[in-house]
Amino acid sequence: MSKQRSTLPDFTKPPVVEVALSVQFDALADLGAVQLGLLWSQFRDRFPKVEEHPPLDPSFEQFGVRGSPSSAPRLRILTKPPSARCWFLNEEGTELIQVQSDRFVHNWRKADTSQAYPRYKHVRETFKRELEVFHEFLSSERLGQFKPNQCEVTYVNHILSGAGWENHGQLDKIFTVLTHQYSDTFLSSPEDARIVIDYVIPAPDGTPLGRLHVSAEPACRAADDKPILILKLTARGRLTESGLNGVFSTLDLGREWVVRGFASITEPEMHAIWGRTDVHR
Repeated sequence: MSKQRSTLPDFTKPPVVEVALSVQFDALADLGAVQLGLLWSQFRDRFPKVEEHPPLDPSFEQFGVRGSPSSAPRLRILTKPPSARCWFLNEEGTELIQVQSDRFVHNWRKADTSQAYPRYKHVRETFKRELEVFHEFLSSERLGQFKPNQCEVTYVNHILSGAGWENHGQLDKIFTVLTHQYSDTFLSSPEDARIVIDYVIPAPDGTPLGRLHVSAEPACRAADDKPILILKLTARGRLTESGLNGVFSTLDLGREWVVRGFASITEPEMHAIWGRTDVHR
């Protein structure tokens, strides 16, 4: 990791519409619907709304297992049905907590086009405060030991057409990894295109720590049917150290890979549109 610069890429107008920080932990069998209701009382003043969703499957980055997907869900033998995943939302719906028996997540979501991304520091500080409340709740209710096993950072970007590109077949104007080069003249410009790429995140000793998953999907904005590109970057992997300190250091590393990956995979012309300000290019 020493080859990377200390200054992260920075943009004054990043196309970020959602950020999620997540920690996965060994399943707590006693963290059920009743306990989640009690937990809500700890957050209700800040997150007064509640929704119930199906639980997320556990996901682990696997290495050295031939024929297995890179992010394989782990089979779990159920002695009772899994508890639901509860969402605790603020009034505006811009921030929410997701909790289930083996997952704790904080999301920031853009509510309208004029809302600015509050930056990673804010999202991290909020997640840290919420996770500490959850950790104390598990201890006070004697629900088992918090044993984190994977951390995840996800950034979702909506790249709007009209600035730097016009249609879904022009991904080469956005991404550095695409060039429209053909062996003959039979095919012309594509109607649309999409991207799915995975990169290994190494530990300091060179062993695989996790992965950066990059995907880009064509879509249209609901308000006016204008073409957009949904660019999602997820850094997921095992902890760099044990305990809560390991959770936050792993999230920080994941965020670094997401931000550097975003800058690396996108064209300098798009960086100018997004107002890149850092001196290291």
